[in-house]
Amino acid sequence: SDHAGTPLFFGRLDRAADDDLPATVHVGRRHVHDDRSRPLVIDWRAPISRAFYQASPAEPMGVRRRRRFGYHGGDLTAYEDERLDQGDSPESAPGHSRILTEEIERPRSGPMRDIVATIQPDQDEIVRSELGTTVCVQGAPGTGKTAVGLHRAAYLLFTHRERLARSGVMIVGPNRAFLSYISSVLPALGEVKVDQTTVADILGDHTTPEDPAVSAIKGDARMVPVLGRALWAHIVKPTEGVLFTKGVNRYRVADHEVREIVASLRGTTRYAPGRAALAQRLAHMVLVRMEQRGESPDDRVQDAVARSKPVKQLVDAVWPKVTPQQVLHRLFSDPAFLAASARDDLTAEEQAMLLWAKPSKTFRSAKWSAADGALMDELGDMIERTAPLGHLVVDEAQDLSAMQLRALGRRCRTGSATVLGDLAQGTTPWSARSWQEVLAHLGFEEGVVTELTLGFRVPREVLDYAARLLPSVAPGLAPPRSLRPGAGSLTVRPA
Repeated sequence: SDHAGTPLFFGRLDRAADDDLPATVHVGRRHVHDDRSRPLVIDWRAPISRAFYQASPAEPMGVRRRRRFGYHGGDLTAYEDERLDQGDSPESAPGHSRILTEEIERPRSGPMRDIVATIQPDQDEIVRSELGTTVCVQGAPGTGKTAVGLHRAAYLLFTHRERLARSGVMIVGPNRAFLSYISSVLPALGEVKVDQTTVADILGDHTTPEDPAVSAIKGDARMVPVLGRALWAHIVKPTEGVLFTKGVNRYRVADHEVREIVASLRGTTRYAPGRAALAQRLAHMVLVRMEQRGESPDDRVQDAVARSKPVKQLVDAVWPKVTPQQVLHRLFSDPAFLAASARDDLTAEEQAMLLWAKPSKTFRSAKWSAADGALMDELGDMIERTAPLGHLVVDEAQDLSAMQLRALGRRCRTGSATVLGDLAQGTTPWSARSWQEVLAHLGFEEGVVTELTLGFRVPREVLDYAARLLPSVAPGLAPPRSLRPGAGSLTVRPA
């Protein structure tokens, strides 16, 4: 194996199936072939390996016996067999795997490890869900939701290698410490070309402190129409036409014709393509004038006219080039402009909170907050389309604002997402109250919400004690159960 101390295989299936595949299959982290291309170990993500995770005496999936191998470091120390072809006899009773229990209870230290050897059936269903499906995983502490998200990314890359190699997969975590904790999981599974990043890295690492009440307004989806009106307000009504001179000839496009072009383009395209289209339409009008005089200009002439000084000057005056920072600086510095852009979407009190007490002279010297980053990203997408990815895995999603979720959603608008989190662990004033709400802001209303309630890491005593808070913090969630007894792991002392 190319990972020291990582065994090549952790399971074996003895199959009763009469197909072309081998009767005995070893399941591991990678495919391994001998020198005659015969499979020695099958990748855990291959369709045949599904039975290792899903087969049961009630549903044996063509498997007679499942064998699990236990390791200490890289050394094989134990194995145990589970008969799946005996119906529901006592010998086949599942749930007594010592190897599983020991692996699950092994002390956790250092970075996160992969869980390929211990994926449970309900986790496996999520890991192997279709690429086109957006899955939202609600999971209590220690239920393995983060690991499930990472393993789903690995599974999708294996199953749709070519497609996702082109469009890309991104893991988005809450902070750098989290990323370093999970950083070795995907490489251990053979996946190194996955971008692992944070929301701050995507939206610009803006760190100016801000009153949480102000951040909450900026993070609200009601900001979308406000930003839209603020951007498009930069287009002014044309009062002049265009005069283009070539040699002794003069060609004119009248002001009313320019107004018609601007009106027809406005709101039918993003801001930057609309600006480019305005220049081309004006140039086309000039070409029509040339043709009316018996000339025969070609496309190169149209491009030259579109780039000419008189056309550029008119476009700059009517449909000026703007950046998200410029728009936002004007919005937070100019009370009249904010009021005109906000209309009824924000109250007068909310508008007053958004206005800077001491505005910077220009947008270049402005200091931005983390919430401003999401607003700039929204404006950036209104100006020029954000390039989308194939798949996005978002962890701790309950803590993201509507505007941050929209920023992530537009990065996979033609793909899908795996959304992970716990509504009971929200830490921000804008924490989500429901996963449907989160999926709607991401743009995936059709997404599937699934709940993991079986904990593997947190001792039962601790989890039960913490879960007493559930009825007040997240009444809709099922109480989690832990597989680790952890007797004596909790002491409650009155202070």
